[in-house]
Amino acid sequence: MIRVLGIETSCDETAASVVTLEGDAAPKILSNIVLSQIEEHAAFGGVVPEIAARAHVEALDGIIEAALADSGAKLADIDAIAATAGPGLVGGLIVGLMTAKAIAAAAHKPLLAINHLEGHALTARLTDGLEFPYLLLLVSGGHTQIVAVRGVGDYQRWATTIDDALGEAFDKTAKMLGLPYPGGPNVEKAAASGDSTRFTFPRPMKGSAQPDFSFSGLKTAVRQAARAIAPLSDQDVADICASFQAAVADALGDRVSRALSRFRQEFPGKAEPALVVAGGVAANRTIKATLEALCAEAGFQFVAPPLKLCTDNAAMIAWAGIERLRAGIAQENATDFVPRSRWPLDSVSAPMIGSGRRGAKA
Repeated sequence: MIRVLGIETSCDETAASVVTLEGDAAPKILSNIVLSQIEEHAAFGGVVPEIAARAHVEALDGIIEAALADSGAKLADIDAIAATAGPGLVGGLIVGLMTAKAIAAAAHKPLLAINHLEGHALTARLTDGLEFPYLLLLVSGGHTQIVAVRGVGDYQRWATTIDDALGEAFDKTAKMLGLPYPGGPNVEKAAASGDSTRFTFPRPMKGSAQPDFSFSGLKTAVRQAARAIAPLSDQDVADICASFQAAVADALGDRVSRALSRFRQEFPGKAEPALVVAGGVAANRTIKATLEALCAEAGFQFVAPPLKLCTDNAAMIAWAGIERLRAGIAQENATDFVPRSRWPLDSVSAPMIGSGRRGAKA
């Protein structure tokens, strides 16, 4: 049996979880506690890093205690501590990783510094027992990528955004239209009563031979449309949201379709290929329906973990720790690991957005 305590503090959720794996049985999430900071950041229309870090400091010890209590396990029963070490807001990462280091040292437990993106990449194996290889579409506030997941620690990025992440585009669109934070769910809610054909927004990169994503031009088109008809009525806002959402789904479908074809070519022996969608934006029903239809047409299994495991959570971090322990590729010097605000899942592919002192963003 392997039992791992996971800690997640990369952005604005303080989370802890205990996950266990015994023999060939399916893994079990014994506890998964997530404390959201939405109320703390709502007045600012987005996450304020300093506020997030302070909130993690105040809440994390209690969240870890709650996760252990809910799991029925004591710290002595835990085999290892896994904590998100990047990418993310560095203040929050420091809080989570330093706490994990302290617990591991005091309890004499192994420590695993986990890439947050690897947690998302491996969640489908926790929830659906998916076998390698498979295709991952990661759509969140900070990342929009298509990744071939070939094994634990073996990832190849096939596409990424050349500017804004999709979740960022949703949040900024919401802010331009006066919708509350968080932007993604509120744009979707407004779009439900809107006319998606009223505004003809661009479908960025659609038809391009380059496999990547782009959303800054779409965001600009939304701003121009809103300014042209200001002041906006509730129906104007709904129509803009619906048109924006339709453009996003269309552009995503085009990009993912290319990736599905490539996957067939590179893994011809895979009998039941699968597309996994992870990240907070995966909860959008219009996007999900578009991708489900695309997979059905291409003969791919569509896998979307439950929403609570698509957004930031510690169960995926604990599971990534179990996967690494089982594969024998845990870091030997994790106690010396420094939190990384930028940490590409695929370190081989050239970054599209750039690489500064902190490393590559994508």
